[in-house]
Amino acid sequence: MLNKKNVLITGGTGSFGKAFVKMVLRRWPDVGRLVVLSRDELKQFEMQQELSTREFPALRYFIGDVRDAARLKRAFEGIDVVVHAAALKQVPAAEYNPFEAIKTNVLGAQNVIEACLDSGVQRVVALSTDKAAAPINLYGATKLCSDKLFVAANNIRGARDLRFSVVRYGNVMGSRGSVIPFFASRRASGQLPITDPGMTRFNISLREGIDMVLWSIEHAWGGEILVPKIPSYRITDVAEAVAPECEKLVVGVRPGEKLHEEMITASDSPHTVDLGNYYAILPSGGDYSVQDYCERMGASPVHPGFSYNSGSNSDFLSVPQLRELIDQHAGGDGAAVAAAARSAAAELRRH
Repeated sequence: MLNKKNVLITGGTGSFGKAFVKMVLRRWPDVGRLVVLSRDELKQFEMQQELSTREFPALRYFIGDVRDAARLKRAFEGIDVVVHAAALKQVPAAEYNPFEAIKTNVLGAQNVIEACLDSGVQRVVALSTDKAAAPINLYGATKLCSDKLFVAANNIRGARDLRFSVVRYGNVMGSRGSVIPFFASRRASGQLPITDPGMTRFNISLREGIDMVLWSIEHAWGGEILVPKIPSYRITDVAEAVAPECEKLVVGVRPGEKLHEEMITASDSPHTVDLGNYYAILPSGGDYSVQDYCERMGASPVHPGFSYNSGSNSDFLSVPQLRELIDQHAGGDGAAVAAAARSAAAELRRH
């Protein structure tokens, strides 16, 4: 699929970006160019120590910011596929620095769209978040706006062979800033801060997120927001999986944080279809036909009033399943975290 294609990923030095680059290099050794665009020179330098252009001649490292429209147009020259992963995503930081989040997540999204329209790009996949559904914080609101921009971009592509789509998913297991590495870092203190004992979240591995993006590159019609069918977890179960010996302190829900995350709202249900492994939220306006989409993609409409919420999800991960997933997916120290947690749990059982 990507052999001989030129691919660019914004935010390419993040957790997703690095894993995506490794996957593409492994599965498509004849990829034309694989461009990593990000604004942090140190992260690029560190990434080059592991993935050098000498060993992987297709790789290119571009310093650039999605806020810089001119730089994007230069970087996108000759690119066939763009994956847009750059974002300011820390909820508290966005609340405290609102316009900085808007400049990156909203204006940056529009810059990516315009650069794609002007550069002959053929496929664009933008990464979204569960926080974009019925948002209550600024980060979620900026990503909802970004989603709308990418969906609507299909209306102005004209005769170009160009499709814009969006993938929306929950918390990526073991990614920077996520709860598992945070709990692991606090284990030595003997206490873990729990926002609310009833809190739930969706869970997805980096591999599953990458597979979803690759599916979208190959199959997306253009204009849909794709949502994976994934399990949920309870925050208390994550704490038990990582550090069963620690005291759990309830500290309260942070500003802009939900008790449960929602990826599809009931208001989306008239335009949502079931693709098997994924749901797709289709555009509600224009000549986009749910029936035509279902016939072409082998999908079926969801029932009226359908919603997809981490709290009411039918699939929840148990503590042993969480430990197993941490072992498999939670970064380089995942095995150590899981092994330490199992050892602590066994010690507690003995006493």
